[in-house]
Amino acid sequence: MGTLVGHVAPGFAFIALALWHLFNHVKLHAINPNSYTSFPWFPTSKFRYLELVLIMVCSSISISMELFIGPAKHHPFDTDGTIPSNHLHNFEHSAISATFFTYAAFAIFVDKTSNINPIAKSSLTQLLGAVAFAQQLFLFHLHSADHMGVEGQYHLLLQSAIVVCLATTLMGIGYPKSFLVSFTRSLSILYQGLWLMVMGYMLWTPGLIPKGCFINLEEGHQVVRCSSDTALHRAKSLVNIGFSWALICVTILGMGLYLVLVKFYGEKVEYSTLAHHGDEKFELGDNDDDVELQKGQSKLHGEPKSFIHMGKGYGVMDIER
Repeated sequence: MGTLVGHVAPGFAFIALALWHLFNHVKLHAINPNSYTSFPWFPTSKFRYLELVLIMVCSSISISMELFIGPAKHHPFDTDGTIPSNHLHNFEHSAISATFFTYAAFAIFVDKTSNINPIAKSSLTQLLGAVAFAQQLFLFHLHSADHMGVEGQYHLLLQSAIVVCLATTLMGIGYPKSFLVSFTRSLSILYQGLWLMVMGYMLWTPGLIPKGCFINLEEGHQVVRCSSDTALHRAKSLVNIGFSWALICVTILGMGLYLVLVKFYGEKVEYSTLAHHGDEKFELGDNDDDVELQKGQSKLHGEPKSFIHMGKGYGVMDIER
């Protein structure tokens, strides 16, 4: 990270993963609304572990870029073997990628282990995902980069999306049948990816720098600085507005995708109300003999055999027919 490509590339990866999960969660819920169970990852027909392998590949590329390809010396260490200040963020970013690599690798190992209960497999995988998001939140919260400037405002708002990712992943352990938990987690991952891409373009494109601010080279890194407190306040306000717009876009995209997929895959279920049958009357019996007969049956068999009890479990239309 720390560059346009360093934010846009992982942002695109998060968006692709989120869209893949959104599609599968909504499709699964639309087809099986009553027996829906969420999955931490989804296999493909061609290669079962494609999603997890891609996470491992992307994480490996990110680690290589941060520690070996990006640095001018092709390693992040100083001449005496210590870590220089201008490469601290490289280790922070690579630690995040390494945690996601660990999640994907152990998710494969857990899935391949046959003597683990399926519920335990899902819970353990969700826990691994929660660890990855917790690591990401920890390192972005205590990031070595500037916390007070424009970039710090972007990082602060990014943490809110990570918090939702972490919370919904942990909730997925206790509520595996909750579609809303899975749907919200997928949207938060989508939002995280979108915000990373926005950060990349807005912080490292000179034409998009807020008025009164400029790109300054500090310790080998380009950082946005503002000429006055007023300009800084305005720049942060623009970041907040952009965050709000991005939230609206993600909401529209998520709900639009949900409605389209439900219409395409969902079951056609007809619902009837009592008002629809208001003109139709049911007679339970007018004479006392029927009541006494039911009482007698209740004493003999322990339960009355009225047609109401016989029809238990059927809808109004079934009773009428």
